[in-house]
Amino acid sequence: DAGRFWQVCQDLKVTQFYTAPTVIRALMGQGTEWVEKYDLSALKVLGSVGEPINPEAWEWYNTHVGKGRCPIVDTWWQTETGGHLLTPLPGATPTKPGSATKPFFGVQPVVLEPESGKEIDGVEAEGVLCLKDSWPGQMRTVWGDHERFQDTYFSQYKGYYFSGDGCRRDKDGYYWVTGRVDDVINVSGHRMGTAEVESALVAHAAVAEAAVVGYPHEIKGQGIYAYVTLMNDVEPTDELRKELEKWVRTEIGPIAKPDLIQWAPGLPKTRSGKIMRRILRKIAENDYGALGDTSTLADPSVVDDLIENRMNRA
Repeated sequence: DAGRFWQVCQDLKVTQFYTAPTVIRALMGQGTEWVEKYDLSALKVLGSVGEPINPEAWEWYNTHVGKGRCPIVDTWWQTETGGHLLTPLPGATPTKPGSATKPFFGVQPVVLEPESGKEIDGVEAEGVLCLKDSWPGQMRTVWGDHERFQDTYFSQYKGYYFSGDGCRRDKDGYYWVTGRVDDVINVSGHRMGTAEVESALVAHAAVAEAAVVGYPHEIKGQGIYAYVTLMNDVEPTDELRKELEKWVRTEIGPIAKPDLIQWAPGLPKTRSGKIMRRILRKIAENDYGALGDTSTLADPSVVDDLIENRMNRA
């Protein structure tokens, strides 16, 4: 029921609604009539969490759920950090669609050169998002394995906490998280973040959701494999597939054109709404016999459909 969220908001007079961009994009695909059926006037603040939110989803959330009157708090943090690290202050921080804005009190983010580990001087920067010094709520160890704790978070860049995410910082000092640094595809020697290709795909009016992974390509090294969920009233056709390829080529450039596009009625997500990209990579690589732990999947049947209709059968 695509209206269940909004029914709960209406019946319980919810004032703060916090969800993941994946959920927002899924709701976008169901149309605005589900939102408009309910009275959401009690809402005061809208939140986004779990992954970078693309500007199109941000605008939909702002326009149709918040009616342009609710501040959108796009938060970046991790379980390990104990609380928000980048976040606007509701009603006080001017927001930009897709940006987690600026650091919270006591937090000192830095942008490092991925290869050298050097801090990038100047306001505008793009690289690896790390933290220097400590902050309130910081985890101190991993139970029973302190060495693993040190190796995971502090060994890559000495003197910094390694978040595992990439980002860019704009001229106003706003941070734009671009996704996990391991979610990078190397196509013919060109490195690009999967989030960039996904954002281009969901900017198309026919697309509700998209997830992009790399797969072995004998010429390019890695090819671009896109899983695409269409809006409710859109039929999947070969013509649309070609249109999306052209769309991404125009939005980003020829190097970003997907090699394979698979229509996906649904994407494998955890119960909290996070896409399980590990499973998508395995299917794209035609290695679906060893998917690993799938116990956290909200709907395991989605995986069966993706395997059955996979595009890479080499």
